[in-house]
Amino acid sequence: MTALSPLEHQLPVIDVAPLVAATPDATALAEVAAQIGAACRAHGFFYVRGHGVPAALVERLDALAREFFAQPEAEKLRLTMSAGGRAWRGYFRTGGELTSGRPDWKEGFYLGSELDAEHALVRAGTPLHGPNLWPERPAGLREAVLDYLQAGTALGHALMRGIALSLALPADYFAARYTADPLILFRLFNYPSRPAPEAVQWGVGEHTDYGLLTLLYQDATGGLQVRTRAGWIEAPPLPGSFVCNIGDMLDRMTRGLYRSTPHRVRLNSSGRDRLSFPLFFDPNFFSRPAAIEGLPAAEDDRASRWDGANVHAFEGSYGDYLLAKVGKVFPELSGTVLSP
Repeated sequence: MTALSPLEHQLPVIDVAPLVAATPDATALAEVAAQIGAACRAHGFFYVRGHGVPAALVERLDALAREFFAQPEAEKLRLTMSAGGRAWRGYFRTGGELTSGRPDWKEGFYLGSELDAEHALVRAGTPLHGPNLWPERPAGLREAVLDYLQAGTALGHALMRGIALSLALPADYFAARYTADPLILFRLFNYPSRPAPEAVQWGVGEHTDYGLLTLLYQDATGGLQVRTRAGWIEAPPLPGSFVCNIGDMLDRMTRGLYRSTPHRVRLNSSGRDRLSFPLFFDPNFFSRPAAIEGLPAAEDDRASRWDGANVHAFEGSYGDYLLAKVGKVFPELSGTVLSP
């Protein structure tokens, strides 16, 4: 699949206001759940509107992220990921992150749930848990990120209720088993509008996400592409929306009924930098994602997956799965930072 498909194959847009309402209407909930289920079966991707995340918060974070990335590289490298330790937080320069062993043409700032040094998981040395690295400038970035994490986590819980209902499960199915204390990871990405080295072909290469849900804000520049059954299509930015896609663990839990769909990002040639903010709403690090009872057996789909892996054959905790994956993103850090 290489050709981009025509406009009739665009991704669905779902108003999820009933899921985030304080007193939801049962009929409206059922309708939204049905739309989500159809989108997960058809594409594994959809846009969400009516999500309740304040537009002012998104705009504030966008402006502050631009200020952060506009700083000299030497200033940003004071927060290099090697300084983040086992929390796996901090800054990496353009070309510093790998997808399928090849560098992506973006720079980024890794963040996540803020846990202080005295938290039990941090004291135990649990990978991917700990304090964030915060820059001195721009002022207010810390507060904006933490507010955004809170709002995005609430939206993730709401969407997982919708996904549970779409599968004819109790609304709290995932919360009761995997996401009462979810693993929340967050990225600020900047795709520079300058020529990439000849060996670099993508802003981000083809991949699937690892966990349950990804909630993506993207600015007006565009560049995201999704590999549907009909071929590669554009997923352009829609004002006031987030792009939502399901990850490998939801694929595993639904025995392939809801597929984690490959996606990628074009090189940015727009003449202006492109920002995107993916928030990963994932199972608890120590949980052991299992298939939902009553669903048909999963097919072995290794031949069609970008990484040749079979998520249905995996055994272990979500932390085991995640560490095996992210260790390939920054291989120079994985041996000392992410070892169990």
